Amino acid sequence: MSERSGIGGMIGKGLFEASHQLFEKWHRFQEGLLEEAVFREEMASVRTTVEHLLTQGSVCLDEKVSGQCAKILTVAPALWTFDRIPGAEPTNNAAERAVRHGVLWRKGCFGTDSEAGSRFAERIMTVAATCRQQKRNVLEFLMQAIHANLRGQTAPSLLPR
Repeated sequence: MSERSGIGGMIGKGLFEASHQLFEKWHRFQEGLLEEAVFREEMASVRTTVEHLLTQGSVCLDEKVSGQCAKILTVAPALWTFDRIPGAEPTNNAAERAVRHGVLWRKGCFGTDSEAGSRFAERIMTVAATCRQQKRNVLEFLMQAIHANLRGQTAPSLLPR
């Protein structure tokens, strides 16, 4: 958007600048250089700017920009989850890292040959990613699940302990 000409480009440049402000403040907050109350106040200012630019963009004459801005506005509250929920980040980097193993596996083996194989791959990769996030031993979890199944017992839970 920021590389477009006219009003669309101006809106894109404004959003680009706002994202720089957001991450600069986020990193300062993470490093302990910005108190939480100040961070929240500054995020409110950035949010106001972003939502104003998106609103302007959603009605501009540049169809691509107006469409993108309107689409983003429909999920605008989700953009600020990190500001409401402690521990949440303003990026999806953690999710990208969590699915990385599965993406590499799929590219390396060209997927599966059946629906059942696809379900197995989905489930085993979900278990592995969840165990890694919770710093649990994947093999130990799988062994517990298999033993529980063989004994007719309830499988161990993947929900955080």
